[in-house]
Amino acid sequence: MPEPSQIHPASPLLRGRFQRPSWLRSGLFALFLGFFLWSLAGAGMSLQSLIQGLPNMGTIVGEMFPPATDRAQPIFEAILVTFQMALVGTGIGVILSVPMALLAARNTSPHPLVRYVTRSIISFVRTVPDLAWALFFVVSVGLGPFAGTLTIIVDTIGFCGRFFAEAFEEVDPGPSEALDSIGSRPLDRIAVVQIPCALPSMINTGLFSLEKAVRSSVVLGLVGAGGIGAELAVSMEMFRYDQAAFIIFSIFILVYLVEHFSSRMRERLLTQIR
Repeated sequence: MPEPSQIHPASPLLRGRFQRPSWLRSGLFALFLGFFLWSLAGAGMSLQSLIQGLPNMGTIVGEMFPPATDRAQPIFEAILVTFQMALVGTGIGVILSVPMALLAARNTSPHPLVRYVTRSIISFVRTVPDLAWALFFVVSVGLGPFAGTLTIIVDTIGFCGRFFAEAFEEVDPGPSEALDSIGSRPLDRIAVVQIPCALPSMINTGLFSLEKAVRSSVVLGLVGAGGIGAELAVSMEMFRYDQAAFIIFSIFILVYLVEHFSSRMRERLLTQIR
């Protein structure tokens, strides 16, 4: 291979890496750059407001320390409810995602129309924000963790249903075709080939959805769907920033433990499966 000093600027080694963009690409990039700059104004970005707000940020941070522990017991109970919501919602959502994914996958769906309808449902569920689902269930079943759990179930179906379906579609068709040639039923092929081959990817997705659900359940409490979010909202509204700091620290510990546990379980399970 020639030394960098021996490569001529017109050499093919450089010509393939540094190409002059076409007028069309240059124009599209200019349009994107202009839209991005216009979006800065639409997003309300203001350096002056940020600089003016820095003293207020410093005041709030100063009032957060030392964190107040006078309501430690109800805060820990709310943390436990948050984790229970995430765990139950993710577990039920993952179970319900499997049949949805089988109907949505190209190689397991019984009919193209069924596949199209199922994928449309999964896309709709995934498109609607968590807070919108939380408000819907709060109005439907009332305030409390049940509404938050239903929200996490629906959100998990939208998240896992898509990735489970893609995992099924990526399975090697060879074993399934071999079973089909000896007269096996579709359910047999799903149980023997599709699910076992897609299981590592499904485990990854399921554990990631648990981490996602823990973080989401904190926000759901802000709209009355139970959990620690309600405690955080009350503390901020009452200007108890020292209490809010203790809640934020507790949330950080919960999320860190769940992510650490999820990573360890993912490594162990995948090692055993492989």
